Amino acid sequence: TSAYSSPAKSLGDPGITPLSPSHIVKDSDADDAVDQLYLVVVAIDFGTTSSGYAYSFTKEPECIHVMRRWEGGDPGVSNQKTPTTILLTPERKFHSFGYAARDFYHDLDPTESKHWLYFEKFKMKLHTTGNLTMETDLTAANGKKVKALEIFAYALQFFKEQALKELSDQGGSDFENTEVRWVITVPAIWKQPAKQFMRQAAYKAGMASPENPEQLIIALEPEAASIYCRKLRLHQMIELSSKAPVNGYSPSDTIGTGFTQAKEHIRRNRQSRTFLVENVIGEIWSELEEGDRYIVVDSGGGTVDMTVHQIRLPEGHLKELYKATGGPYGSLGVDYEFEKLLCKIFGEDFIEQFKIKRPAAWVDLMIAFESRKRAAAPDRTNPLNITLPFSFIDYYKKFRGHSVEHALRKSNVDFVKWSSQGMLRMSPDAMNALFKPTIDQIVQHLSDVFDKPEVTNVKFLFLVGGFAESPLLQQAVQSAFGSRCRVIIPQDVGLTILKGAVLFGLDPAVIKVRRSPLTYGVGVLNRFVEGKHPPEKLLIKDGTRWCTDVFDKFISADQSVALGETVTRSYTPAKPSQLVIVIHIYSSEQDNVSFITESGVKKCGTLRLDLTGTDASVPNRREIKTLMQFGDTEIKAMAIDVATSKSVKVGIDFLNY
Repeated sequence: TSAYSSPAKSLGDPGITPLSPSHIVKDSDADDAVDQLYLVVVAIDFGTTSSGYAYSFTKEPECIHVMRRWEGGDPGVSNQKTPTTILLTPERKFHSFGYAARDFYHDLDPTESKHWLYFEKFKMKLHTTGNLTMETDLTAANGKKVKALEIFAYALQFFKEQALKELSDQGGSDFENTEVRWVITVPAIWKQPAKQFMRQAAYKAGMASPENPEQLIIALEPEAASIYCRKLRLHQMIELSSKAPVNGYSPSDTIGTGFTQAKEHIRRNRQSRTFLVENVIGEIWSELEEGDRYIVVDSGGGTVDMTVHQIRLPEGHLKELYKATGGPYGSLGVDYEFEKLLCKIFGEDFIEQFKIKRPAAWVDLMIAFESRKRAAAPDRTNPLNITLPFSFIDYYKKFRGHSVEHALRKSNVDFVKWSSQGMLRMSPDAMNALFKPTIDQIVQHLSDVFDKPEVTNVKFLFLVGGFAESPLLQQAVQSAFGSRCRVIIPQDVGLTILKGAVLFGLDPAVIKVRRSPLTYGVGVLNRFVEGKHPPEKLLIKDGTRWCTDVFDKFISADQSVALGETVTRSYTPAKPSQLVIVIHIYSSEQDNVSFITESGVKKCGTLRLDLTGTDASVPNRREIKTLMQFGDTEIKAMAIDVATSKSVKVGIDFLNY
């Protein structure tokens, strides 16, 4: 049937209620709807800086279980999630993931460690690579290259094994992969190739297969957060904009104290890793009427992306009002500013060398920075101390011939001092300055979104994702937008996406209408019309005058499209004997495109119709009807041979074209 059959397949009229997710119509015997029931939904939040999984049994969907505690946490970092770090042996075999990978790598002797392959923060590569393919490489800390697909597959396989092991231990018997529906989260601003890449990596990890694609759902991070936020009760969130004192605190206190109290509450509840999601719509929504709008800002390690949703009652379905937007404005930007600061003090040449020659010590230094980064707050007055690893101090002296202390005195970076205990002492202003470029970009981007006509009258702004824990970001968003809408932060903000992704896996049809991020279409020949078509596009074939390169538009950028709604086109093979039709798909950020040769129009994928095995004795002009869906989290396609009403095998590919 389809390349990725959607859990909610409704052909033709989008007004038809989609089949419920448990009834996926299998092609072999379409009259007999097969109940494909999964016992459990496991969602993996594969983050840039940290990752984790959560699950829920389909029999008791109101309970969401967050994975077991991880060994080896960091001071000042709550470890419901584990760092997205992976270590391969010198033979390029998987060794370990997360804290285990980091600690093992760190304990290796420097002569040894340069042969091991250590990767961190590698997810961003899928966002930043313009021409992503199955062959794209990632670079390890020691400078060696490995195929990105292998690393992603290893990471997903690790989570698959951890989750199945936990489920087996809990149930007392072995849990099979076939009993699990997997959900993997990706940023909403990711392009189609990156989503397809994730899917391929999951197939390689054995979570699902091209034959059984619906076992894996790709969820969009801010959408998942949105689904979870709808369920919140008032005690589960902190409102930054309360004008009245909250529990006897004035608003200026709440940014700090409300959060501390909430953290205390979470700490007490953390022993139970099960979260109850009441089946009612949360109290916050009892204030939302039909048609109310809210914006979800998902700020993570690598990207910040946001989605604008409108609530549709009575079921509380969601409708996307404006295409997902955002950019690489995650908390990594703060790390990058810290690195620039180190380069300014110690010299870029030294930092580059140090990273290559002492990769484990560099990782150490960034871990030390991470815990201080989390201590930054708008009203902080005392300095933040960052311990420099001994090998940094030692290597610097060898490299430059003078001490680290000397470099700091000489560098005229006046707000960073050397403390006698061997630490970099940063003033709070110095730390806040590292946050500024990233936070400014987020606020600017949000302002641009708020100025869009579709985004008027937003009632709430939900700030979610790991970076949303930063009081500096909270304050910036509150002061910029607090007058326009209520700014709300769920308490366990780093787990919001994870829990929402589980809810999405239990009911993928909850988001009924999305917006297409790009204009998609194909190149076709049209009859040439004098005066309308440019003469250089004229092609004369067998006496007929054709206009070439015409863009046949499937869907426009920011066009709203319902789940299950299809775009239909018919294609005919050029020769009766032709066994494969390959059609190139083009995309553009512009709405009105006339020709595929216009600037900004890019070839982005192929649609491949496989006509082998269909009956060749049918009339010479065969018509293949193709149905494409743009309303899901991924673009999907299916095709039918009109003469025989038989399904035609179809592949839609944005990676290998």
